[in-house]
Amino acid sequence: MKKISTIYLLGLVMLGACSKSDDKNDPNGGTGGNNSGTEIRGTITSDLHWTKDKTYRLRGYVYVQTGVTLTIDPGTKIVSNKDSAGVLVIYRGAKIMAQGTAAEPIVFTSNETSPAPGDLGGVVLVGQATGNGNHSVIEGGVDAAFSAFGGTNDADNSGIMKYVRIEYAGKAVNPGDEVNGLSLYGVGSGTTLDYIQVVRGLDDAFEFFGGTVNAKHLIAYNSADDDFDMDDGYRGKIQFAISIKDPKFTDAKGTTGDVSNNFEVDNVNPSNGFLLTRTPITSPVLSNFTAIGPNNASGVSSDYGWGMRWRRGTKFILANSIVIGSQKGGFRLQEDSTIAYFARGISGFYNSFLQAYQNTVDVETGKTIPGVTYDASTITAQLTGSNKTTIFTAGTTGNTDMKLTDPFNNTAPNVKPATGSPALSGALFDFSTSLGDAWFDKVAYRGAMDGTTDWTASWTVWNK
Repeated sequence: MKKISTIYLLGLVMLGACSKSDDKNDPNGGTGGNNSGTEIRGTITSDLHWTKDKTYRLRGYVYVQTGVTLTIDPGTKIVSNKDSAGVLVIYRGAKIMAQGTAAEPIVFTSNETSPAPGDLGGVVLVGQATGNGNHSVIEGGVDAAFSAFGGTNDADNSGIMKYVRIEYAGKAVNPGDEVNGLSLYGVGSGTTLDYIQVVRGLDDAFEFFGGTVNAKHLIAYNSADDDFDMDDGYRGKIQFAISIKDPKFTDAKGTTGDVSNNFEVDNVNPSNGFLLTRTPITSPVLSNFTAIGPNNASGVSSDYGWGMRWRRGTKFILANSIVIGSQKGGFRLQEDSTIAYFARGISGFYNSFLQAYQNTVDVETGKTIPGVTYDASTITAQLTGSNKTTIFTAGTTGNTDMKLTDPFNNTAPNVKPATGSPALSGALFDFSTSLGDAWFDKVAYRGAMDGTTDWTASWTVWNK
């Protein structure tokens, strides 16, 4: 797409630079005086403040350029139509200050009468933290002038996103070249991400391309591809997160062999010509997740994969978590370096609960790893032994022992542990110094919620 340095705001009309349909004036008053359809397009070149008394419509790709701050008030609504699938890009050196509240969340959503995934492109944060270069440019067809990402500042600050919903996002430009619900490219640890829900996305819910950003209270609900996708050397921390899958909804996989997972975590893609050991190595530290799979429900898509797919040279720690109802398998390890990191105790799925419809522990075999003898049985023994993880019987009764309130009710899911649930207690933060970091709240429960407080109340939506 050509760069367009034009912004249409209420009462302010400048000359356009492109004749595409997404650059025409809104016939319903987008550039008029009724404050109901303020249009935003092109490049934002000076500080801007969006208020809740207006509805802002993204038209195509919108770039907040370096040095500019976009402030969004609680209760503000930002919409997009399917003809242009608006994408908001907060570029390197820019900031977004989107601080909603539980009572008044900030909402990015469809402007269509019958909303559908892909009506909105998505939100992209671009920072200056380090990565390993697995991706050379930002995915999704962004303007070449805004396609570079990352840098050398791991403490970089791209602003704040708090109490934000992103609905009906996803923009597939080419196979494997998409905009996700929330895409995070080289975002640094100075950025605040807290209480964010991605709903009914056409691709991934959250994807982390390198960087060091930390986050709490994330929800991926009914996204078509992966819920938490991490690669390019991502090294942040995340605590309190929920992943819920619509059994019938996946994106078009074609003949790629791809599948949709709750977690898909890589270091690099070897087809890019990189060694799996390319540094910095993807190594997230995660705690208190609840990931709910399709559980072989009626009409389940054949493109569903694993609860956790750890591959392509990644290291990881996932602790105090619940992964149940996974379709193809539960805990998947593949590629020799990924397997070695786990077998040698560097990685861990620690002090957690695991269940799947089938292949609860699923390990790629046939890899020769110096000093390591492994198979599904030895990995299972390590999970239940030194990793202190409980594995439930495979099948469709994943909640029988887990005792969550109503996790497989997709229209109104409730993942709070019920009375008698083993998740109500027993959390441990002693697997590594990273997990013991003061950033983590040292709660007693496992999974995303305790048995009394519903941190999703008021600001989230379900049944979409």
